[in-house]
Amino acid sequence: MSKINEQKNYTLSFEESENVSKKNGSAKSAFKKMLPLLLLEKRGVITAFIATLLTSALILTGPLLIGYAIDTYIVQDNYDGVLRIGLVLFAIYVAAFISNYIQMVIMGGVAQRVLWNLRNDLFMKLQELPLSFFNQNKSGDLISRINSDTEKVNEFFSQGLMRFAGNVFLILGAGIFIFSINFTLAAVSLIPAIFILLFTKIVSGWVTRRNKKSLTEGGLLSAEIQESITNFKVILAFNRRDYFKNQFKKINTRNYNASFDAEIANEIFTPVFEFLGNVAMIIMLAYGLYLVSTGQFAIGLLVSFVIYITRFYDPLREMARLWASLQSALAAWDRIGGILNFTSDMEVVPVSDTKKTGKGLLEFRNVSFSYLQGKSVLENNSFVLEEGKTYALVGPTGGGKTTTASLIARLYDPTEGTVFLDGADLRTYSPKERTSRIGFILQEPYLFTGTIKENLIYGSEKLSLLSDVDFKTEITEKGFTTLLNRFKDGLATEISDTNNLSLGEKQIIAFMRAVLREPNILVLDEATANIDTVTEDVLETIIKKLPKTTTKIIIAHRLNTIKDADTIFFVNGMKITEAGSMEQAVEMILHGKRNS
Repeated sequence: MSKINEQKNYTLSFEESENVSKKNGSAKSAFKKMLPLLLLEKRGVITAFIATLLTSALILTGPLLIGYAIDTYIVQDNYDGVLRIGLVLFAIYVAAFISNYIQMVIMGGVAQRVLWNLRNDLFMKLQELPLSFFNQNKSGDLISRINSDTEKVNEFFSQGLMRFAGNVFLILGAGIFIFSINFTLAAVSLIPAIFILLFTKIVSGWVTRRNKKSLTEGGLLSAEIQESITNFKVILAFNRRDYFKNQFKKINTRNYNASFDAEIANEIFTPVFEFLGNVAMIIMLAYGLYLVSTGQFAIGLLVSFVIYITRFYDPLREMARLWASLQSALAAWDRIGGILNFTSDMEVVPVSDTKKTGKGLLEFRNVSFSYLQGKSVLENNSFVLEEGKTYALVGPTGGGKTTTASLIARLYDPTEGTVFLDGADLRTYSPKERTSRIGFILQEPYLFTGTIKENLIYGSEKLSLLSDVDFKTEITEKGFTTLLNRFKDGLATEISDTNNLSLGEKQIIAFMRAVLREPNILVLDEATANIDTVTEDVLETIIKKLPKTTTKIIIAHRLNTIKDADTIFFVNGMKITEAGSMEQAVEMILHGKRNS
C-alpha cells in the first residue's frame, strides 16, 4: 500500500496516551523525560548546582570544627581558640547563606523559564492536533493540564530540585564523615535509614497514583465549571439549577476525596521519617556514650558525630516532603505527557508521494468516514465539483452534510478514499495554502476578543498587510459598508463575551471574514440560518459579486437558499447522491424524512 493511501483513525485516548508514559513507568523514567526542559537552561542549572554543592560542603565543615574546638580548646579553657573557631564558623555560615541565596535566585528564574517553555510546548502541541482530539476531550480538563499541572512541575523545579540535590549532598557528606570518625557507630546509627529506603520504595507508586487521581479529578472539576458557565443560559431557560448544583456537588465531592487522599499520601513520609530518625538518634547516643565511658571516644568527637547524624537524618526528613512534591510533579508530568505523547494523523503528505490524478476542482474518490465511536457517516462516495459552479448539499439532520463539508475543508481526513483539490491529494497542501483556497463559514460562528477588523483579517497574511485606507477600500468594493453600519464603531467595534452581539451579527462578521479572502471554494454551512431576510438578500448579492471562478458549496435546510444551485446533492444513509432538479431534491428530502 502506498503512503498516500494509508489511512488511520485518530483513536488514541488520554488514558492510552498516558499509558505510553507508564510503559517506562518509574520515577526515574519520568524524571529523565523532564530533563530536556532543564537542558534548555543548562548554564543556570549548572551554576545553581555548583552553588548547592558549595553550600552543602560549607555546612558539613561546621561540625568538624565544633568537635575540634571542644577537644582542643574548651577542655583546656583556651577561649581565644574558641573565639577564633567561632569567627571561622561565622564566616563559613555567611558564605553558605550567600551561596544558597544565589542558588535560589538562579533556580527561581530557571523555573519560570521552564514553565514558560512547557506551557508554550503544550499549547503548540494542541495547535497541531486535529479536531477529533477536541471532540474527545473537555476543554476544562485541557486548561487544567496547561495551568495547574504545569504549575506542579514548576513548583518542584523552583523549590524542590536544588533542595533535593543539596540534601543528597548533605546525606552523602555526613555519611562519609561519620564512617571516617567511627565505622561501627556509623553502621549502627544508619540501620533505621535502611527501613526509610525500603518504606519509600514501597509506597512511592501508591503516592504517585493518589496524586494523579487528585489532578485528574481537579481537571474534571474545571471541566464541569467551564461547561456550567458556558451553558448557563440553557440552565436558566430550563430552570435546572438544581441539576447542575447536584452535578457540581457530586464532582466537587469526588475532587475533595481525591485531594484528601493525596494529601494523606503526601504526608505519610514525614511521621515515618521523623520516627525512624529519632530511633537512630537514640541508638547512636546509647552506643556513643558507652564508647565515651570506656575511653574509646572523645566527647568532642561525639558532639561532632551527633551533629553529623543530625545532618544525615534532617535532610531525610525534608526529603520526605520533597519526595511528596516529586511524586505530585511526576503525576502532573504524566498528565502533561498525555498531551505531548499525541501525534497528529493529519500531517501534510509530501508531494513526491502522490501524483495529480484528481478531476475537476475538487473530487471525492471512494470516500468513507466514521467518527471514533465507530459509527459510519459516509461510505464509498465519489463525485466531482467543477470550478465556478454552485453546489448544494441537502438532506435530513444527521445525514452527513456537515461531515462532507468538514472533509472538504480537511477538518477531518477520510477513513478510506481520497479527497483531491486541483488534481492533487488534499493532504499535500500546507495548512496555509489550504485555508487560503478553501473558505468555510460554520454553523456556529466564533469570534475572537478584539475589534471587528482584527477578526476580519484573522489568519490572512494578505489582508493584514493592507493599510487602513486600503482595507476600507476593500470593504467598500465587496459591498460590506451597509453591513458594517449595523455596528456602532464600524471596523473599530470591540468584540468580547460581554458585548452581547447577536448570533446573526456574529454570523455576518464570520461571513465577511470568509468572503474577503476570495477563496477558490467557499463552503456555507447554514451560513444564513440566523440572519433576517433583508440581511440574507444583502449577503446573497455579495455572494454574486465573488469571482466567477469561485466554487460555492451551500448547506441549507431552507430550499429558497439553494434555488440557484447548478447541482444539488442529497446526503443521507451514508451516501451522497446527485438529486437532479429541485423537485427531485424536495421529493428525496421528504422521502428521507419519512424513512428516518
